[in-house]
Amino acid sequence: MTEPIPDVVTTVAADVAIAPETQQLMTLWLHGKSRHTRRYYRRDAERFLHFADAPLDTLDAIDVQRFFDDLERNRLAPSSLGRTIAAIKSFLKFAHQMGAHSNNIGAAFKVPSTKDTLSERILTREEVLALIDHASSDRNRVMLRMLYSCGLRVSELCGLQWRDLRSRQDGGQVTIYGKGNKTRVVLIPASVWHDLQALKEKRPTLPTRTTPVFPSQKGGGALDPSQIMRIVRQAARKAGLDANISPHWLRHAHASHSLDRGAPIHLVQNTLGHSSVATTGRYLHARPQDSSSKYLDL
Repeated sequence: MTEPIPDVVTTVAADVAIAPETQQLMTLWLHGKSRHTRRYYRRDAERFLHFADAPLDTLDAIDVQRFFDDLERNRLAPSSLGRTIAAIKSFLKFAHQMGAHSNNIGAAFKVPSTKDTLSERILTREEVLALIDHASSDRNRVMLRMLYSCGLRVSELCGLQWRDLRSRQDGGQVTIYGKGNKTRVVLIPASVWHDLQALKEKRPTLPTRTTPVFPSQKGGGALDPSQIMRIVRQAARKAGLDANISPHWLRHAHASHSLDRGAPIHLVQNTLGHSSVATTGRYLHARPQDSSSKYLDL
């Protein structure tokens, strides 16, 4: 398995210590959030505390404004700026709720809206197939097919063990423990299930229930998300596709293509593990089937 992110970080720089009670507050704040969110939110909060360089309970809205102004001067990408501001607002709200500060000093600040670039990250069916065909090994090919056919997050794929898979009629099913500590069950198409079984039979020793479905070639442990990123981008280069493709683009493609083919939006929501149907609905807006522009005579 990949190394867990520590729940407590003692310093943000060699010369800037975070008070133990603030460390504990951050641990409570991040409890229950996904690994990805914990990593970025903790880094954002530490950066803010480093910038302020004063005890948390002495900070005020001017300190928050100064930090946000500094972020803008550093010309962060709009998505990174929005995430950082959202993280600081969340942390300061939690600090107030827990009595670590007398006021919610981040309440007056708004998270800036950003351009929705989802449509730029949706591959066509032909591009997905080309990406899969150019995978460098059978293991990698099946891995990409799983990402696409089941709409998995890369962290969910990395965590899959053989006990999570079961046969189901001609195909199979996979139990996924995903974002927000939620469990969902997704059906695996017959062709992908057969590929998984063929992959299993090729292993030099029979996997146990807790063996990773897609083990690392070095050591046999679970793959790290960064390894899957390299696999996807290598296949993308060979296929002549966008060099910035990430594994998450296959999840986007799953949502868009299934909706295009008439899948009910609530079913796509459940398959992807979205907490709100509004999140799934973004795919309908990213690839509309109709528009008033089609009715103009030009």
